[in-house]
Amino acid sequence: MNRINQKLQEDKKLLSIYFTAGYPNVDDTATIIQNLETSGVDMIEIGLPFSDPLADGPTIQASSTAALKNGMTSELLFEQLKDIRQSVSIPLIIMGYFNPMLQYGIEAFCEKCQAIGIDGLIIPDLPVDVYHSEYKATFEKYGLINVFLITPQTSDKRIHFIDSVSDGFIYMVSSASTTGAKVGFGNTQTEYFERIADMNLKNPQIVGFGISNNETFTQATTYAKGAIIGSAFIKHLTKNGVNATDEFINTIL
Repeated sequence: MNRINQKLQEDKKLLSIYFTAGYPNVDDTATIIQNLETSGVDMIEIGLPFSDPLADGPTIQASSTAALKNGMTSELLFEQLKDIRQSVSIPLIIMGYFNPMLQYGIEAFCEKCQAIGIDGLIIPDLPVDVYHSEYKATFEKYGLINVFLITPQTSDKRIHFIDSVSDGFIYMVSSASTTGAKVGFGNTQTEYFERIADMNLKNPQIVGFGISNNETFTQATTYAKGAIIGSAFIKHLTKNGVNATDEFINTIL
């Protein structure tokens, strides 16, 4: 069974952390992953930096730009992670845009992911229809779960279609904006969380965008299986370095 599915079966609310590979320093990737697992995180999203990250807010965009300047590439990421499964057992997901994967070669990219122990991919700009018709068989061949995003504007019909072709969790974007921390969720977000919960989808949902502290984590996981934190963790890395992970995670859980 895929590690993501195993983790989703656990009787707890899940915390997933996103960070940008190659930031703050190009060789920090494996250290950050190891520190996050030690800190009690349930899943990790490894951001593959891209020059035009449309879904990302300013904090992640800045980290992506810095990582690219540091020399981070798909090939270098795979090299950095080739032995990661000797020290890390929690699910690892690569989150990135489709263009670098297309340039690498979709099958070659998926094969490499399987070889180093990646469990899934999140590709915000790959439409579910295109995935379903052109790439689903390749992803499944290499044991990879593809995670799709929904927003408050996603129609019920499309949500049900996404649910039908998914085999892990659905990434529930908390708002229609880009990533970034918020103080708390208002009535609009709460109503959206409730609407999705009432749909009784077969795949659990994990909320992302706007989770930054214990309050927003608790609010999001009232209606969902877990929550994802990205921008707030990257700000912490920027300020405190890669060896202060415990301090951040302890403020969330």
